[in-house]
Amino acid sequence: MVGVSGFTHLPADAQRKAKVGGFTTIYVDKVLELKPDLVISYSHLQANIAAQLVASGVNVLALNQRSIQEILNTVLLLGSVVGREEQAEQLAARMSADLDEAARAASELLHHPRVFFEEWSSPIISASRWISESIELAGGVDIFPELRNVVKGRDRAVEPSEVLTRDPEIVVASWCGRKVDLQSIYKREGWEDISAVRNKQVYWLKSKDILEAGPSLVAGVRELHRIIAEVSDKRPANDSVS
Repeated sequence: MVGVSGFTHLPADAQRKAKVGGFTTIYVDKVLELKPDLVISYSHLQANIAAQLVASGVNVLALNQRSIQEILNTVLLLGSVVGREEQAEQLAARMSADLDEAARAASELLHHPRVFFEEWSSPIISASRWISESIELAGGVDIFPELRNVVKGRDRAVEPSEVLTRDPEIVVASWCGRKVDLQSIYKREGWEDISAVRNKQVYWLKSKDILEAGPSLVAGVRELHRIIAEVSDKRPANDSVS
């Protein structure tokens, strides 16, 4: 590894590598100076970056994993590409085992609360596919499941009134590259009637634990399950089970 984006945080050693740009920006000259054998990009948002590098004669592997299974497959693919198949298989196996354990624990919940996951605040953007899948795996019910397969974030934008109509019992926010302002969510017009707001069940997750389509996803699923289980346990015993 000779260079990383400014958003790279794992593994710890990566922090000491040359920074060659952000998530949607890159300094092509800096990349060329490093003479990489391969550049790995992620997301359709980096399509222009990949094109610039290819035009400059660099080998680029462009990835766009969107589901939990695709994330696991990508781990195996990268292991094969860099000649670390055994290590990649071990990592994918550990991830799968951890996710299976979360699913087992979720299956024991007596109530599966409605969850709204907010990836951005203006406009309000609903969960991408692996996050929607993670909510379900962790024991919740995504209130916008029909949007999970929509790739572009702006196409997953929802009206505040629609969130109110679907009345989530939990709101989880994780804004990429920006600190979540929970109080601003509580103060949104009309949202005082949302169950999650009324019961003070609005939470935030670190973007590095849930918005990155890689091994850190496991930490995000665990945190989602912790929140969902906590809310599920608060439900009165005489309420109907769902």
